[in-house]
Amino acid sequence: MTRSRTRSALASTGLALASTRSALASTGLALALAATVAGCSAPARPSPAPSPAAEVAAAAPLRGLDVSNWQGNVNWTGVKRQGPRFAYIKATLGTDFRSPYFSQQYRGATAIGLVRGAYHFGLPLRSGGARQADYFADHGGGWSRDGRTLPGALDIEFNPYSAKPGRPEYRKNQCYGLTPAAMRGWIRAFLARYHQRTGRHAVLYTTTSWWTSCTGNDREFAATNPLWIARYRSTTAGPLPAGWTKYTFWQHSSTGPFPGDSNVFNGSPADLRALALG
Repeated sequence: MTRSRTRSALASTGLALASTRSALASTGLALALAATVAGCSAPARPSPAPSPAAEVAAAAPLRGLDVSNWQGNVNWTGVKRQGPRFAYIKATLGTDFRSPYFSQQYRGATAIGLVRGAYHFGLPLRSGGARQADYFADHGGGWSRDGRTLPGALDIEFNPYSAKPGRPEYRKNQCYGLTPAAMRGWIRAFLARYHQRTGRHAVLYTTTSWWTSCTGNDREFAATNPLWIARYRSTTAGPLPAGWTKYTFWQHSSTGPFPGDSNVFNGSPADLRALALG
């Protein structure tokens, strides 16, 4: 009998609490509606600040590499463990050299899931720009809209033969014996033919010092061609050639952590995919 009365009292108390909660909820709802109508709803609680680790992760650049015949067969399984996101592979030089390791390197980069592309080492002293663009496009430098193929790149830089023994016609100055106007014409012919062949504007790889000396610091290609700048032993990419306000790729090391040269991409994974898609 006592237990029944106790249960009855508890039930009555519970009913009273439920009624109180209901009244409070109604009051809260009314206040919220009134605030909304008045245009002065309560401010949202501020989100907690991101942790330093999260900020570093968000700002971490996308790392990648470029390799050539000098690296031979690359251990792509080992490369994968280092976490790259993209790769450029040398396909051709001039109009008479095809890297014997291009197939292994390009397929290996593909197999580990990298966004990858091919590059051509330009030699203006050997043949015209359009002819070299054709040679490149015919031997690995093509492009397809698959989301994984980067536009081909033209590596145009200091003449590697200027101080080496061999055929005297190759031992020109660092600008291959061309005036700035002639060099601009050669580059223009290469880029125009590559665009005609593939529908893409080639990436331009160079250094600011070479570009300034050998093209007169020309700015005409900055509006269309992504810049791949080379600058070692520095915490920044440094001053860029005229016309470019940002780089797309920065080659910052030839001594690791990756085989060949190490690079960073100036953008997000979505930006990298967009560059590949065209």
